[in-house]
Amino acid sequence: MVSGAEPSREELLALVKAQAATITQLQATVTALQAEVTELKRQLGRNSGNSSQPPSADGPAVPNRAARRRAGRDQARKPGKQPGAGGTTLSVVADPDEIIDHTPTTCGGCGDSLDEAGSGTDAAAVIRRQVHDIPDPAQITTRVREHRLHQRRCGCGHLTRAQAPAGVNAPACYGPNLRALAAYLLVYQHIPVARTAELIADLTGARPSTGWVSSTLAPTAAAVAEPNKVILDEVRAAPVVHVDETTSNINGARWWLHVASTSTLTAFHLHPSRGRAAVTEFDVLPNYRGTLVHDSLTLYDAYDQARHALCGAHLVRELTAAAETHPERIWPEQAIRVLHQLNTAAHHARDQGLPQIPPEIIDPLLRSFRHAVIVGLAEHPRRPGARQPPTRNLLQRLGLRVEQVLLFARDLTVPFTNNQAERDLRPTKTQLKISGCHRSADTARAWLAIRGYISTARKHGRNVFQTLRDAITGNPWTPRTA
Repeated sequence: MVSGAEPSREELLALVKAQAATITQLQATVTALQAEVTELKRQLGRNSGNSSQPPSADGPAVPNRAARRRAGRDQARKPGKQPGAGGTTLSVVADPDEIIDHTPTTCGGCGDSLDEAGSGTDAAAVIRRQVHDIPDPAQITTRVREHRLHQRRCGCGHLTRAQAPAGVNAPACYGPNLRALAAYLLVYQHIPVARTAELIADLTGARPSTGWVSSTLAPTAAAVAEPNKVILDEVRAAPVVHVDETTSNINGARWWLHVASTSTLTAFHLHPSRGRAAVTEFDVLPNYRGTLVHDSLTLYDAYDQARHALCGAHLVRELTAAAETHPERIWPEQAIRVLHQLNTAAHHARDQGLPQIPPEIIDPLLRSFRHAVIVGLAEHPRRPGARQPPTRNLLQRLGLRVEQVLLFARDLTVPFTNNQAERDLRPTKTQLKISGCHRSADTARAWLAIRGYISTARKHGRNVFQTLRDAITGNPWTPRTA
């Protein structure tokens, strides 16, 4: 084009075409950037209420889950224990160990003497006040019991020595009570090795080394090995099993901890991987034909001989994230509301001894939930390519697996959440926060063997310390003897 001359029609068309291409490219860039900003906002807004992030990871500006629950409930709710919730009270015993009488000697009214020899004194009621305490902290101390292994020589010349009791295998050693106490403090109370040694020294007067404290784990794990096999067999036979997995730290390397549990059983399995190899080695799912409750991890879908139920708490958190990402949409809140209503209806039906939620209650709620999913799928159509936004992935899961999502409402033996598995995994995360990592896989497996055993015992109402001592002394408890 000559400078100063009017552009030709062809030149104008070429310019328009180039601008249109630039606009198309810029629109695509803006769309990609908007999607990236949305994803970054979603990640920055992640908290324990809209993701699987634990409450401990919430920032100080994020209200914790308890605060959010309180904000959404009626403010007239009284604080503290609610009606119907269980509680414990220190009660007066009928036969106290010691009785100390306190008798007034002077009248609080007129000042006269109240001695038995005085005139006009009558015995009135006795008010009982009992104090539960350790008799004398100084008496909590170790006792040294010596075993003398005598030898006798027979007339034939053979020398025979008496056999030492089980566990008495050194000139000086600590007994089963101290070994059980060390294992109890290390595994159940999450007290580090050095502090466990200090606590035992302060309470009992014994002076165990940190090496001895650490060494109690392996033999204690061996003592509960047979009961743990029974626990695993019971888990395999349970009609409903909760499964989950989380990371573990073995001397700086990431391993995976798998759990299979019920309200009365806990079984752990440690493995370097998260996938099929770990689950196959755990040997709970390959032949399991009951109901699996889980968080919809793809790993579990391969075991299709079992019936699957998806965790409602996970779904509610994902729906909350969708509501926060798309505040103009109605369907996420509707789906959340229906899930909670179905859960409440399931609890009421169980409390009333009903075999199922009455049809007049469940049917409208199921229709409302399906309607929310249909609307969501229409408002969030599939994008080109394999990778889809989290909201679309959630809606596809709710649509394709609706029977697994709502199984808890159709079968009252199935719980709404997978909280049981998460509760059983939580102590292992507490241990890692305190100690940082396990020094070796063998140490971690020993710790988990003991933890699974005492978790099961605790679910059966057993005293953890006594249960550990019984196992160490060769009389282990198992669920079949409960």
